Amino acid sequence: MPRDIPVGNGSLLVNFDHRYLLRDLYWPQVGQENHTEGHPSRFGVWVDGQFSWVSDDGWERQLDYVGDTLVTHVELHHPHLALRLVCQDAVDFHEDLYLRRIEVHNEADREREVRLFFAQDFHIGGQEVGDSVYYEPERRAVFHYKGQRWFMINVKREGSPEGVDQWAVGVKEAQGKEGTWRDAEDGDLSGSAVAQGSVDSAVALHLTVPAGGETTGWYWIAVGDCFQEVTRINRAVRQKGPGTFLKRTRDYWSLWIRKEKRQLADLPDDVCHLYKRSLMVLRTQIDNDGAVIAANDFDIAHYGRDTYAYMWPRDGALVSAALIDAGYAEVTRRFFDFCHRVITEEGYLLHKYNPDGSLGSSWHAWIQDGEKRLPVQEDETALVLWALWRHFERFRDIELVKLHYRGLIIRAANWLCRYRYDESGLPLPSWDLWEERLGVHAWTAGATWGGLQAAAKFAESFGETGRGAKYRSVADEIKAGVREHLMSSDLGCFARMITRKEDGTWEHDKTIDASLIGLWYFGMFAPDDPEIVATMETVRDRLWVKTDVGGLARYEDDYYHQVSQDLDKVPGNPWFICTLWLAQWYIARAQTLADLKPALDIFDWVADRDLRSGVMAEQVHPYTNEPLSVSPLTWSHATLVAAVQDYLERRGRLNRCPECGHSMP
Repeated sequence: MPRDIPVGNGSLLVNFDHRYLLRDLYWPQVGQENHTEGHPSRFGVWVDGQFSWVSDDGWERQLDYVGDTLVTHVELHHPHLALRLVCQDAVDFHEDLYLRRIEVHNEADREREVRLFFAQDFHIGGQEVGDSVYYEPERRAVFHYKGQRWFMINVKREGSPEGVDQWAVGVKEAQGKEGTWRDAEDGDLSGSAVAQGSVDSAVALHLTVPAGGETTGWYWIAVGDCFQEVTRINRAVRQKGPGTFLKRTRDYWSLWIRKEKRQLADLPDDVCHLYKRSLMVLRTQIDNDGAVIAANDFDIAHYGRDTYAYMWPRDGALVSAALIDAGYAEVTRRFFDFCHRVITEEGYLLHKYNPDGSLGSSWHAWIQDGEKRLPVQEDETALVLWALWRHFERFRDIELVKLHYRGLIIRAANWLCRYRYDESGLPLPSWDLWEERLGVHAWTAGATWGGLQAAAKFAESFGETGRGAKYRSVADEIKAGVREHLMSSDLGCFARMITRKEDGTWEHDKTIDASLIGLWYFGMFAPDDPEIVATMETVRDRLWVKTDVGGLARYEDDYYHQVSQDLDKVPGNPWFICTLWLAQWYIARAQTLADLKPALDIFDWVADRDLRSGVMAEQVHPYTNEPLSVSPLTWSHATLVAAVQDYLERRGRLNRCPECGHSMP
């Protein structure tokens, strides 16, 4: 189920689904320790003797954000109850504090009491065993804790001291009990004081709302590693008022998105909005210690009992490249620091990592056909070098490069040089970017070429011209090997992968794959090279989804979340990433402003298929446009940012005044 509106600050991340259920709460690192494990924390209303959770049928919901900020704007309307709620959610930009403002509009012609109920379903540390919860009368608040993980829940009405009007704590998911949230459905809570084991809680805020008028209430969760820390945050909310934290967070993100003064040229308003929204969504998915998390939608765990909440170096490098182009150096520096901390002594990066730098789960084996095989995706190492050069080229960040020159750049580049076939010059087999097959891949060869070219530029910049010449020579050998061995006469274009047979010859994988863009995307070939043009036209023609939905699939007969076997029409589900890659190819080849039109059409396609909030999934359903797999996918948003930056740069080049050479409005 998609996560429609994430809010976070780089250490605390809170996700909501399309029914406005709080589904994920990560802390103290984005992507690590989901303290709900995807279980819903509910929000309900009692009025005139009737109760309804806002996730129930009967509510009309609109989930969005306030302008260009990471403060939500959620409208909830229930005609039968004659109530309209306007909610704003935020995670404070500095404190680990989640808060919600609830404006209750009474559509009846009489004054009414409206009781708001908030049910918390924590699985602290990712599992419910050994949790504790209690009501504390001095602060009139509820505390959940286990070890060094504390959560303090409190509420207040406008103009009154904070403190819950009702509370209940109890056992859930054990002894046949659903949870304390059921206690709310009669409009009253039991007032039970303490529970341990598998537990949950509910609190209530009672509001008196005038006829045809509105009243405002507040709800918040302070998060910390001890009782003293969460009560310190709660005390700050009491002293300054919750509105102060909401306003300062709104102002912070408004300033953050305006940091780089950029002109978005002739892009449609919805594309401009999606570009800015994508930048902010990217920031919610990046941990303050540098890990760029692929996705934090826990529901994918039901597919294979694992999640996307890891740092893949490839995803991190491509996301960082997009943020570099957009001007956010302070975010990308920490990513390169992270990579330096985790790279092996031999010079390669492994499959994926937890946000704290420990090795993530993997399905890549250390043995193949009875022989040791490195369980790597070589492009993950190469693309870190490629992205780091982009960072240096954009920001001239000499101090950062000095820190990483020997331990990251040279170490990784030397490994890339060694990890090759002697006779062909091609990289040795590794796993492809989709992590499904072992071989010599077009994408990986292109990425390795780009990484070695970046390393050569760094070496030459540091005066090591001999080292730079070596890296360039190896890159040339890889390029020659690609031309000789990956070009397929049967396909009339490059093959996505080759494997070496026992007799030493190469076998082509004839499946058309969008990842073939790697041959030009990292600079190995020009985008208008005739063989690249033939390859990209084949990609477009064979992978475009021929339904009313459209979009580009990953590869032919893509099994992942597959919904159709009509492969002539639907070679696979359309991916935002792959569709935007096609736009980037159109942009790279454009010679006139008119040549940019196909890319603009793809931008419109993307903007028509994101969620109302601007959140983008990994895939969309080829017949219904519904989001599939995880949402938001960090890589989807990064590719949109990268494509828009490519468009603006290319348009600027093509729209220069013939007399002065400057870009024209």
